[in-house]
Amino acid sequence: MQTLTKQVLEHATGLPEGTPLVAKELLHLGSRAAVDQVLSRLVRRGVLLRVGRGIYALPVESRFGTRAPSTVKMVEGLANQRGETIVSHGAAAANTLGLTTQVPMRAVYLTSGRSRHLKLGAQTVEFRHAPIWQLIFPGLAAGDVVRALAWLGPEKAGEAILKLRSKLPPSELEKVASARSRLPTWMAQEISALVTHD
Repeated sequence: MQTLTKQVLEHATGLPEGTPLVAKELLHLGSRAAVDQVLSRLVRRGVLLRVGRGIYALPVESRFGTRAPSTVKMVEGLANQRGETIVSHGAAAANTLGLTTQVPMRAVYLTSGRSRHLKLGAQTVEFRHAPIWQLIFPGLAAGDVVRALAWLGPEKAGEAILKLRSKLPPSELEKVASARSRLPTWMAQEISALVTHD
């Protein structure tokens, strides 16, 4: 059993920070029951963190002690591993774009996967299942625009779009406009203003 523990730890330490560790990816080392047992034992010993149901992570050692992996790296790792689209929530997108000074208190992400929570040290990261139109253009300002407008709602969208016209490069605005057919009617109408008033 010691050898399996050692193998699991070697595998974990070879992964980049924030890469989720799941039993299914360790089945080349041993049976599912044996792997599950080793993972549970390593959590009890404080060597691994249980961040979610069936999801583990290696804590990061630094000169200030041990900490949980960074939220951003964990989210990226989860997206890559599960093949999910995971993007920042509309409140965070609005803040990034300078449409609100409100800083989200909790880490909330939108996902193409199921809704769930991860526990990273003292922080809880929430994943909310979102409609496909809210997940377009991951990693691009155009995607942040869509998510920010969805969060702001129809009442504040017009004002936000006026601000965005002076802040964003035309290429990003064109990208947003190109997705109008996939967006709710109220948002498509507001975004049309970006194109017609040039």
